[in-house]
This record gives sequence, structure tokens and C-alpha cells, in this order.
Amino acid sequence: MIYGQRSNGNDHGIVLTKPEIVSFMLDKIGYTSDKDLSELRIIEPASGDGAYALEIIDRLYLSSINFQFSFQEALQNLEFYELDNRMSYLLTKKVKSHLNQYSTLLPDGLIKTEDFLTAKTAKCDFVVGNPPYVRHENIPEKKKIVYRQQFETFKHRSDLYIAFYEKGLRLLNKGGVLSYICSNRWLKNQYGKSLRELIQLSFDLTDIIDLEGTCPFEEDVIAYPAITTIHKKGPSKRSKYYKVDDINDINKLDSTKIKLRHLKLINSANWFSFQPAYSDVERYLDKIENQGFNIGIGVATGADKIFIRKDFPKLVEKEVILPIILSKDLKNNTFKWSGHYVLNPFSINGNLIDLDEFPKAKEYLYNYKDVLLKRHVAKKKPHMWFKTIDKITASLTKTYKILLPDISGNSHLFVDEGNFYPHHNLYYISGQDHQKLKLLAAILMSDFVKNQLLELGNKMNGGYPRWQSQNLRKLRIPIINSIPDEMIDKILSAYDEKDYNLINSLITEDVIRGFSIKVGQAKLFEPQPFYEKNKKHDPPIKAPI
Repeated sequence: MIYGQRSNGNDHGIVLTKPEIVSFMLDKIGYTSDKDLSELRIIEPASGDGAYALEIIDRLYLSSINFQFSFQEALQNLEFYELDNRMSYLLTKKVKSHLNQYSTLLPDGLIKTEDFLTAKTAKCDFVVGNPPYVRHENIPEKKKIVYRQQFETFKHRSDLYIAFYEKGLRLLNKGGVLSYICSNRWLKNQYGKSLRELIQLSFDLTDIIDLEGTCPFEEDVIAYPAITTIHKKGPSKRSKYYKVDDINDINKLDSTKIKLRHLKLINSANWFSFQPAYSDVERYLDKIENQGFNIGIGVATGADKIFIRKDFPKLVEKEVILPIILSKDLKNNTFKWSGHYVLNPFSINGNLIDLDEFPKAKEYLYNYKDVLLKRHVAKKKPHMWFKTIDKITASLTKTYKILLPDISGNSHLFVDEGNFYPHHNLYYISGQDHQKLKLLAAILMSDFVKNQLLELGNKMNGGYPRWQSQNLRKLRIPIINSIPDEMIDKILSAYDEKDYNLINSLITEDVIRGFSIKVGQAKLFEPQPFYEKNKKHDPPIKAPI
């Protein structure tokens, strides 16, 4: 158990691939038995239970029959890596038994019980597999240091698979191919930018097969999977992007059932430069922050079990605690506070509090001093050992704000009326007044916005988009000050009644349709104060509905 245990009891990093996906990927890279595979070298970087290894061995054997070469000698061109000792033992046992049917012995070096990322590995023609799914916070600190030194793309809060991509790509011979089934988050997120730059400069990303709506693994996981195939040859400016909704259609990429789009690799900051569906109403749209709102994320404490509790009112002074809202408090389209408080170590002026002024809080925190000192944030500034990772600004509690859980299946977006401080797995939008925040919440609940989010970022199983600040800042929404009063009243009424079909109809059909009216037919009105302060914006146009 290298990276700890997941909530379902399985180990982090181990998610097994279905046989039909394995077969498809090997076909895709060209490792097929109708070719002479005797001199072609292939590496699987994380072999797990042997799904890829056994299929590769079978194809090599059939090729040896077809092209009359020594199967035993050709096995030296295969390398299967497995870091976990237990999994490697089981893999070795399985492969040895599998080779017995071909009257062939398990050669030395075929299975390597070591870290692919740090192993000394020769160049190869193919790298294929399912890199481990390990989030940044689950990677041991010592390994992070080593990986950052070795891989220029392993930056920010990179998932482990980023390093697997770089190592695999750098091993390819000229004309070689890499194919991974992996999370697709690197294609859009900030931490994938360096990897996108590497690929854009030196490789040809031929296609991406989006499998978000399917289950290509032997268990259900929220993994945002995609099969990415990359060749080592001249860089490409365009790639094929397939959207597969049924795993049984994986071999029918040319079918009309499969959605094909061309991805323009214009710049590494954003490859997903599809023609926006709202281009005809672009002048009536603007970004959220350009309309007087602020986008933020809740507090990360670095030790939630210490800083967040229900019984704080009995333990410490009331002046140092704030009611905190958690993502689990917003479930099934209901907003129900669980009764948790956060201990706020900051004063109104932003400095750490003087613990001598709060003896109960001092006694409480000193009970956990040893634990708090072990945090990275405390190691950097030991004299500030009881600070939270993020600074807590108490005034945010009393601010009206839209609450956006990062991962949620909710249809409804709630507006906190100044009662709670948001936790770090909640994004929030503040600014303007209560009515405009409710109006913005309704707009964000529409298909018009959902479709943009699905283009910009990743979605969960079930088709729900994720709320992330980097994508919220890119959204283009109707200019709120341009929406007619009578339409605002209808939208707010639908919001209060949680009539999601009506909200979608009003936003996606009526408001956007209204904005489609030609400028010559639109009625100009006086700019609102916000626009007066921001001269870069044209005065909003009030379109008749």
C-alpha cells in the first residue's frame, strides 16, 4: 500500500482496466499480432493485475507464429513495472502461469518491482497502460521532491500521472507511440499546462477519446477518464476529440453515434478552443468578475480535525469562532448547517491573535501544538504554528454569497445571507446585492452555463460539471444590468420556487434569444455605476424580450 487506502478499501493508485479497453488501446497504437513484433520494444509503467501484460504476451506469441521468430528471445523487449510488492508478486505468479501454456519460462527482467518514474529505462517503441490515480496530497513528500527534480512538468498540485506522461514520452524512439487511459484533467487544468507545452512543442497528440460517460474500469470511480494517444513526430496543430457515451461503442469511432470534434492546439493555456455556441450573442455577454462580483474559495486549515468542531462554543471564547458551512451541508438541493465552527486564529487587522488574550483558545491549541507544528505551513514559520493555511477574514461570514460545492450533484445553487464562513471545498461568489446574487445563481443553474463549464472543465459521473474558480472566471454570462426588469422578476420567482425547467427556459431561451436581436433594434439605457467605474466596458444594451 504505497499511497494509502481509498474510502472503498482499495489502494490509492490501483484502478484496473477492463479487457475490451486494453485490447482497443493495443490495436490503436499498432501493437497487433499481424505485424512482426520481434524487434519492437513495449513498456507498461504500472502493471497492476496484468490486464495489459497478458494481452501483450499473447499478441507477441501470435506474431512469433506468424513471422517465425523466437518467442522466448522476443520477450526481452517487454518490460512490466509494478511498484507495489504485493501486486508485483501476484503479477509474477500470474505471468509465469500464463507463459507455461506456451512452454516458455519467465525471463529475468520481464517484471520489474520498482518505481517506473525513477527506474533507469532504455528507449522504446510503445508505452501503454493505466497510470496510477494518486492525487497530489496523497504522494509522499520525499517522492514529490524527487519527481520535481526529475520532471519539469510535475508542478503545482500535479497528480502523479503527470510524471508518468513525461517519463513515457521521453522514452519514445522516433515514431514511437504512447497511449494512456487516464484522468483527462490535465487537458484543461492549470497543473497540466507544462505537460501541454511539452506535447505541443515536440509531439503529435493524434486523438483524445473522452470516456467520462462510461465505466472503462473494473470498479466505479470518479476518474474523468480519457484515452490519449501521442506520437513522437512533428507537432500537430489539430487533434481529433471523440466523445463516447457507451463503452460498447469504443471500436466505432467513425460511427455517426460518436461525437467527433477537432481540437485546435492553439496555445497550451487552453486547447479546448471550440467555436462557442454563443458567438452570435457575444457582445451581450461578459465575465462574472467584470460585472462587479468576486470569486473566491473557502478556508483551508491544514488540520480540519483541530480547527473545525461542533463543540467549540463550549471549549473556547466565542470571539475566536465562526460558523462554517461545509460542502456536505449542501446536499440533495437542501441547505442544512451541520453545526460546525471554525477556530479563527486571526484578528480583525489580519494578524494572528495574541493567545494570552484568549486563555481557553490558548489551552486548546497548545494541546495540539506538536501536531500543528508538523504541517508544512508551520515548518515555514514555526512562530506562527497555530495559523491556518489560508487567512480567515471574519467579515466574509456576514457577506451575501453564492455557495458552489466543487463536486456536487445539486441542481440548486444557494445564496448564504451572511451567516457562514465557507470551507475550502466550497467556492463562493460575492459582490453586488442580494437580488443580483440570486439572479446570478439562477443564470449559473442554466444549460447555457452548464454547457460552457463542460467545455472548459471536467464533469463528474452523472454529467454534472465541476465548479472551479479557474473556469468560473472564464464563463461568459448575460450582462445582468441589461436584463429587463420584468424578466428579472420571472427569473427570481422561478429561483425561489426551485422551478429548474422554467429557469432554464427563461435564461437559455428567452434571455439569450432576446440578446440575439440586432443592435439597431435594441434600446440603449444609461450605464449603471459599475460600468462608469470600468471604462473598458461598453454600456450594456437592454434588449427587448
